[in-house]
Amino acid sequence: MRAGLRIAACAALVWLLGFTTVTAWATEETRQQLEQAERDKENTQQQLDQTEDNIDALNQQQDSLQNTLTTLNTELSQVSNNLSDLEEKIDNKETQIDELNRNIEIVQAELAEAIRLKDEHYETMKKQIKFMYERSDYLYLELFFSAGSMSDFLNKNEYIEQLSAYQHKVLEDYKDAQAKMEAKEAELELDMAQLESDKKELDAYKVQVVAEQNRVSGLVSQTSQSIDATAGQISEAEAAALAYEQQIKEQEENITALKAKLAEEIRMAQLAAQSSWRDISEVTFAEGDRYLLANLIYCEAGGEPYVGQVAVGSVVINRVLSSVYPDTVTGVIYQSGQFSPVASGRLALALAEGRATASCYQAADEVMKGTTTVGNCVYFRTPVEGITPKYTIGGHIFY
Repeated sequence: MRAGLRIAACAALVWLLGFTTVTAWATEETRQQLEQAERDKENTQQQLDQTEDNIDALNQQQDSLQNTLTTLNTELSQVSNNLSDLEEKIDNKETQIDELNRNIEIVQAELAEAIRLKDEHYETMKKQIKFMYERSDYLYLELFFSAGSMSDFLNKNEYIEQLSAYQHKVLEDYKDAQAKMEAKEAELELDMAQLESDKKELDAYKVQVVAEQNRVSGLVSQTSQSIDATAGQISEAEAAALAYEQQIKEQEENITALKAKLAEEIRMAQLAAQSSWRDISEVTFAEGDRYLLANLIYCEAGGEPYVGQVAVGSVVINRVLSSVYPDTVTGVIYQSGQFSPVASGRLALALAEGRATASCYQAADEVMKGTTTVGNCVYFRTPVEGITPKYTIGGHIFY
């Protein structure tokens, strides 16, 4: 009697451990999803922090560029003012040169007139001297005989001498005027040379100032473009930050949902550990169960080998046998959030078109008789890192 009780207790313990293992596998995927979601959120937060740091750096860069632009604009204004002053000085020099050219023309005209008068007077004097030299004896006799007295003769002779002296004086005056005109012309020529030299220096300096103006203007344009580019980068970074914030919000919502799902699966796992399993003989299948199960197998494992199709069908029947899940094929398959073909509409399309193959029907018949190739596994999925499956068949893992 005691031996029988011990055997029964051991069997109960084995049964409980089996269900605990199954439910532990059931929550492991959600745990992995939760951990992955939290890692994803952490990565997104790091990206957000990096983006915000980048925004701060870009704002500092923009401020620096703005200060540089202000300095360059001030410098450009100074250079432009210098250029304006320089152009004014050049205009003044050109005005002075034009005026000096006019003065030189006037002096040259006056010099030419002075030379003409001097030469003309000189020719006249030469004629008079020649006349007086050639007729001197006759002239003095004429003066002597025409004079009424000695006093009159002396006065006439003095007049002739004074006339001669005056003519010499006039000639010297003409020579002095010519010399002054020539000196003035030479002085004006020197002034002209100096003005032209000054203008050349101003023109050369203007070239430098224009080059400096172009350089600073280019820097202003380049800095303005950099500011615009930085502003665009800031806008892009701010948009990225908003996207990361929205992503973090969605990830937090996902984490909350996964936590709730994990809690529910843990509850289901605890419930399954305390529940019982029916024997396949206790299940009554409805008329459309075979058709429904075969089409679900087609949607989930239509491209898998036959053993994989049987494995998927086994999971459905294991759930039917477990008291934790609905006790009908329809209830298990249409339980909310369990099989993706149901949510996507693929199952409805397969049912409408009868897509299940002969092997899918054969697999459905086999598992509905109680055959299982995955023990009491109630979950399957494509392989994922972090889950060690009890079985791997085709492209699915079973746990």
